[in-house]
Amino acid sequence: MLDNKNKSTNTSEEETELWQDFLSITPDPPERRDKCESCKRPKVVCWCPSLPHPPLIVKSSVVILQHPAEEKRTLRTALMLQLGLSAGTCIVYKGKRFPGPRNQHELEPILKAPYSLLLYPSKTSVPLETIKQQIISGSVPLPGPPRTFTLVLIDGTWPQAKAIYASSPLLHRMLQVKLIAAGCSDYIIRTQPTEGCLSTLETAAQSLALLEDRPELRELLVKPLHMLCKYQLDNGAVEHQSKEFRIQHQQYPKQIGKRLNRLLNYSAICRKESKEAQVDLATNILYCEQEKT
Repeated sequence: MLDNKNKSTNTSEEETELWQDFLSITPDPPERRDKCESCKRPKVVCWCPSLPHPPLIVKSSVVILQHPAEEKRTLRTALMLQLGLSAGTCIVYKGKRFPGPRNQHELEPILKAPYSLLLYPSKTSVPLETIKQQIISGSVPLPGPPRTFTLVLIDGTWPQAKAIYASSPLLHRMLQVKLIAAGCSDYIIRTQPTEGCLSTLETAAQSLALLEDRPELRELLVKPLHMLCKYQLDNGAVEHQSKEFRIQHQQYPKQIGKRLNRLLNYSAICRKESKEAQVDLATNILYCEQEKT
């Protein structure tokens, strides 16, 4: 009888200890690694040292229309742009339709402004490389000479960007531009659809370099991306080729869908336009030199 009582007492004490251990567990697991306050990355792989110091001051401003799913991505680049530019130069709005109920009062005037440029490859988009010349010549009807621009970008995957554009009628009425000499992306740890597809950071950096007539802006703003890619490659990531490259070299394992086929065709058109623009630019330079002599 005494043994049963002792067993009962021991069991009760064990249960009490178990309950105390259970109650001491925090609702959220503790952070295993210290994170940087700015980039939110673990401090051992923080890319903030490669940011411009001090942040770059530009005349233009940038507005990013970000799909909600993009914020959850670990390897996103929009934050690099925000931190690389002076405070308030780059503003991010989140949603699937713009302007939305939460940001309509603030965002609608920006999207309706005549010198706000939507970077989107629509049928009516004009080359960003020549936008200033087209405004001065009158081929792009805008009030007065070029002033400071607001560059509007859609941040998300191609299907997400297309869905945002389709569900946002105000974006259709904006002056739309495109990069025809985009080049290849330095975001080599992520698969791009075509050779001319760039990350949000690279797109904004190249566009600002053109609008500001400051070629060095691209290199300065993209440095954090280079650092991120190096960290990932040093820790087991592999370099990715674009789907276009893999198709050309018979390395793409899937059937080419309609969406990818349209992107491949668009990429080919942009490369053709880029070559034509380079020829026109060379002709204009030669003409100006002849006029001087």
